[in-house]
Amino acid sequence: MKPDIEAMQGTWDMVSLEMDGRKYPAVGAQIAIQGGKFTSLNMGAEYSGTMTVNESASPKTFDMTFETGPEKGKRSLGIYELDGDNWKICLGLTGKTRPAKFVSAPGSGHALEVLKRERNGAKKKLPAPGEHAQPVAELEGEWFMMSCRQDGQPVDAGFVKSAMREFRGNRTTLTVGGRTVMKSRFTADPARKTIEYADLRQHGIYQVSGDTLRTCLVAESETRPADFTASPGDGRLVSEWSRKRRS
Repeated sequence: MKPDIEAMQGTWDMVSLEMDGRKYPAVGAQIAIQGGKFTSLNMGAEYSGTMTVNESASPKTFDMTFETGPEKGKRSLGIYELDGDNWKICLGLTGKTRPAKFVSAPGSGHALEVLKRERNGAKKKLPAPGEHAQPVAELEGEWFMMSCRQDGQPVDAGFVKSAMREFRGNRTTLTVGGRTVMKSRFTADPARKTIEYADLRQHGIYQVSGDTLRTCLVAESETRPADFTASPGDGRLVSEWSRKRRS
């Protein structure tokens, strides 16, 4: 049997995320392992560094030392379970203690993540910053989140209440509580009602009806959804937005 660090090699898509006891959308986050190095794309921000594992510990442990990105020079300590193409991790955010269990309790500073190995397939070419800059009129502007479900489960109500998405040109930005948490280039086809988030490696469908926007997104390696339903295990992120700010 190969060592765990060898079995971890490749790219992993995040399918669920919980921090401090709250569930959040995974929004296209990925971790790629190459040798003893990792690269993480999380909500449009990229991190990289070194990773060491101790599979003789119980539970198994790993340390991530950040060499680039917003957490440069810091370290996160975690535990993991690896089962073929499924990888579960629980880690302390930088500066926090190593978790003892696969639990993200309120105020703990721990994140619980479930990842699945990325399927093989051709990679889509990301558009250059200047490409497809023509605004999509029906999307352009600010949208306030009204509801959100991932894998059929509702996302944390606090996240929903404070989330706002803005479309400008070929860029979209997601803020939560006034803090930017995601940026991505996007393309949309108003005739087919399809949308691609290039930097988040997601694609899906959308629908605009008056002041309401609905989207259904999946990882780009998955089949594009044909409707706005979501059920446990399907990996879909379904959200509804309004141009009208919450009162």
